[in-house]
Amino acid sequence: MRYVIIGAGAVGGVIGGRLAGSGHEVVLVARGAHFEALRDQGLRLRVPEGELTHRLPVVDGPAGLGVLCPDDVLVLAVKTQDSAAALRTWGPAPVEGGGTAAERLPLVCAQNGVESQRLALRLFRRVHGVCVWLPSTYVEPGVVAAAGHPLTGILHLGRHPHGTDETARLLAEDLEKSHFEAPVVADVARWQYAKLLSNLGNALEAVAGPVDGEDARELFRRVRAEGVAVLDAAGIAYTSAEEQRAVRGDKVTLVPLDGAPRGGGSSWQSLFRGTGTIEADYLNGEIALLGRLHGVPTPLNELLQHLADTFARERRAPGSMPVGELVRLADDAVVNLG
Repeated sequence: MRYVIIGAGAVGGVIGGRLAGSGHEVVLVARGAHFEALRDQGLRLRVPEGELTHRLPVVDGPAGLGVLCPDDVLVLAVKTQDSAAALRTWGPAPVEGGGTAAERLPLVCAQNGVESQRLALRLFRRVHGVCVWLPSTYVEPGVVAAAGHPLTGILHLGRHPHGTDETARLLAEDLEKSHFEAPVVADVARWQYAKLLSNLGNALEAVAGPVDGEDARELFRRVRAEGVAVLDAAGIAYTSAEEQRAVRGDKVTLVPLDGAPRGGGSSWQSLFRGTGTIEADYLNGEIALLGRLHGVPTPLNELLQHLADTFARERRAPGSMPVGELVRLADDAVVNLG
């Protein structure tokens, strides 16, 4: 199979680079300065064993490939806020022998949250979800890093909305030859919703910095408790912390990488890069949506969603709100709701 990585940033670039490193055919899709650096200098992947350079085909859209191949696998790795545009772009792309990508090719959503695969299923017949446990960083144009050791990451995958198929099995085989563990599961959403609960802290980290002090940890506990209450009210299953720890163990331990400091998670990185957008609408906003649908108040997640969106729109520096101020706003939000 040839892998077309739509969004060769932190997650997509690492997956594409690791697949290429184990001999698989990979095409990278990128834009702007990142596209130019990948085209001119190759993908530079910083990992515990050193910096690896992969000279791979890079395009900025389907036109750069002409007609897609029947055995292509599209890996969607853009941030969720960019998914709709990417799906509209790639869905109509022609495939050799007739038909379009949306009709004939599998689409694998390697992203945070749960919304992209729902968006994809409106257009694509064959959609796969991935629970992405992959600490990675976009360092600079053309350079991505992943500090995990001995595995680069763990990627649970399966069909959306449920089930497995041969494509998932073949993809897992390729990933497991490429420094990943890739369990194929019939209930991938259960893993994704558990990851969503963890990702509710992304906005907290982006706005107020690392969640490592007592005040920040307690606020995250409250934010996550809202998420748990919402998923329980909606009847949505999610894996327990114990089940996650049993699977992950110490398989992905972060080690320091020269020239690739990891300042924060995906939302923190969006603010650091000044992209003007952030994924909070599909993380904290997913909890807010489900809360409204099922009558569960979610003032803390609504607050973090609003603050993260404001920081992104106004291009504020990540971590620039004191934790104490954020806790005060959170307490006020709870009181005002009452």
